[in-house]
Amino acid sequence: MPSEPGLTNHVDRIMGLWTTSWIVLLGVGLLTWGLMIWAGIAYRRRRGQTGLPAQLRYHMPIEIFFTIVPVILVAGFFAFTARDQAIIEEPIEDPDYSLTVWGKRWAWDFVYDREGQDPVYYQGLQAMNDPESNLIDPESLPTLYLPTNSTIEITLESRDVAHSFWVIEFLYKKDMLPGVTNHMYFETGSEEGVLRGKCAELCGEYHSLMLFNVELVSPEEYDAYLESLEAEGNVGEIGESINPSTGDASIDPEADEDVDNTNTQEGEGH
Repeated sequence: MPSEPGLTNHVDRIMGLWTTSWIVLLGVGLLTWGLMIWAGIAYRRRRGQTGLPAQLRYHMPIEIFFTIVPVILVAGFFAFTARDQAIIEEPIEDPDYSLTVWGKRWAWDFVYDREGQDPVYYQGLQAMNDPESNLIDPESLPTLYLPTNSTIEITLESRDVAHSFWVIEFLYKKDMLPGVTNHMYFETGSEEGVLRGKCAELCGEYHSLMLFNVELVSPEEYDAYLESLEAEGNVGEIGESINPSTGDASIDPEADEDVDNTNTQEGEGH
C-alpha cells in the first residue's frame, strides 16, 4: 500500500482492515473458483449421455446457504468498517496543532492557527502542465506543513464546488463541501518526509492539476515555517471572499515570456 506503518495513528488500522478484507475475499474467491471447476469436471457430459444433467433448483439447503453466507460477509465487512471509521472520526479534544485547509478551483490555501497569536496563511496557485501533460515546476506546488509526533486537527472548507482532501499516504480522504465544515483528526508519527496530496472529487476542468505536497517536519521546523509566513506578511484570517485561482493550466514553457499564462487571484500567491 502507498504508506508506511506508523505514519499516523490511523494508518495501521486502515492497512489492517484493507489487508484482512482482501484475505477474506481471496478465500471466498478460491472456494468459489474451486467449486466452479469441480462442478464443471464432475458434471460434464460424458460419452453416451443425452439430455440435461440432474437439476438442483429449489434445493432449499443450498439456496439458504447461498443467501446466509453473503449476508454474514457483508454484515462483517460493515461492522468492522463502521468500527474503524468511528475511531478515525473521533475528535481530539485538545490537539497540539490546528489548521484550516481551503479547497478552491484548482488549488489550496492553508491557514495555520497559533496559540495567543493571529493565524498565518499560505495561498497556493494552480499547478501547470505543458502541451504533453507534463507537470511544470513541481517545486511550486502548494505545500502543507505538518509537525511530527503531534496531534492535529484539520478543518476542511471549500470556496466554490465540492472537493476532497486526500493525503495519499494517510490512506484517508474527506469531502470539502460549500457551506459545510468538516474535520480530520490524527496523530503524526516520528517519520519526516514529503508526502503527496490531491483533490479526490471531480471538481471541474483542471481537477487533475489540483495537487499539493505535505512536508512532515519537526515541531521546531514547523514553528520556524510559521514565523517565515509572518515575516512575509501573511498574517490574519482568509475566508470565502478570496477568489479561487484561475487561468490556463496548459502552457508552453517555450512560449514568449511576455505572454501571461499564470493563475491569478485576490491576495498574494506563494
